[in-house]
Amino acid sequence: MEPRQRLVTALVGGMPDRLPVTTHHVMPYFLERYLGGISVAAFFERFGLDPICWIGPLACNPWAGEELLGDDNLNHRVISAPQWRVTTEDLPHPQYHTVCHTISTPRGKLSTVIQFNEHTGWVIERLIKEKSDIELIAEYMPTPRCDVEAVNRVSSKVGNRALVRSNLLAFDFSGQPGTWQDAAMLYGIENVIYATYDDPQWVHAFLSVLHRRKMDFARSLAGAEYDVLELGGGDASSTVISPKMFDGFVAPYDSQIITAAHEAGQRVVYHTCGGMMPLLERIADMGPDAIETLTPPGMGGDVDLAEAKRRVGHRVCLVGGWDQFHFFQGCTPDETRAEVRRCFAAAGQGGGFILSPSDHFFDADPELIEAFADEARRCTYH
Repeated sequence: MEPRQRLVTALVGGMPDRLPVTTHHVMPYFLERYLGGISVAAFFERFGLDPICWIGPLACNPWAGEELLGDDNLNHRVISAPQWRVTTEDLPHPQYHTVCHTISTPRGKLSTVIQFNEHTGWVIERLIKEKSDIELIAEYMPTPRCDVEAVNRVSSKVGNRALVRSNLLAFDFSGQPGTWQDAAMLYGIENVIYATYDDPQWVHAFLSVLHRRKMDFARSLAGAEYDVLELGGGDASSTVISPKMFDGFVAPYDSQIITAAHEAGQRVVYHTCGGMMPLLERIADMGPDAIETLTPPGMGGDVDLAEAKRRVGHRVCLVGGWDQFHFFQGCTPDETRAEVRRCFAAAGQGGGFILSPSDHFFDADPELIEAFADEARRCTYH
């Protein structure tokens, strides 16, 4: 099989020619520090991993005065409109690149401040400061559409060489695509959790505002030749919230988005970087095609691959499960190979499993990545 066929076969619960092996986002920091700044495509080729092509082309309505700002990378394009005017300003800071995004509407302004280092970015000023701020989002924020033609041009060019993947529209500027995750990024996870006790009606109003936008985007995906789209986020993991909170504030919203994506002909992988074991059946009940990241205890999660396979492996494809902290650094190639075999024995039988680091990584020994990829390619089905 070619890589795209192999990965899709696993995503639909089938048994490919061998264990699919890949990674999540390839971080620019790793490419620069360890591989001389090679491209993402060159990274996959060098290590013999099954490639993933991440894209996210969006479209807007120029006749309504809307324009797309930023470059054409995933999560880096936002819409500015006459009643939702987005401006960006670099702020002075002695250590970190600091950016302020300001949104001007007829009824007031919203702003958020984000900082960056060579690894990643983080929010230091939340966009939602007062509960009434969600009214501005509800009334004025435009919703982008999927640029179906652009997706299909990339899909045709890629052919069977790589899986074509995107996400289900995270809020502008930062974050992951789950509805609860957006709320956590915009208001702060501690604030949202407190509000579920103090003012649950407002939390549901907030989630409904974010949810409508995601639903509109999901419906625009019809005809786009994606292989899978990501939903979810770490703030919905069991290391952050309880199963009861998941039932009340996560599943009712994200399950509808999954249904809308399926109706548009798309597959969905639900991303939970953190604890998952108390939520496995709950996540599967939402109807995704796959779940990730299956973060092991050594990475701060709680996933037992064999137990996850037993409980939900017949319902969803399992993606991830790899401890990149302990087996991409500080061990021997033989130890890395042995861990590949352990993961394959735990979750690979019968197919429906893609071995991947549990989310992205920044530091890693290239020799150990080579051992990881080579041993995985030796894991065949009989």
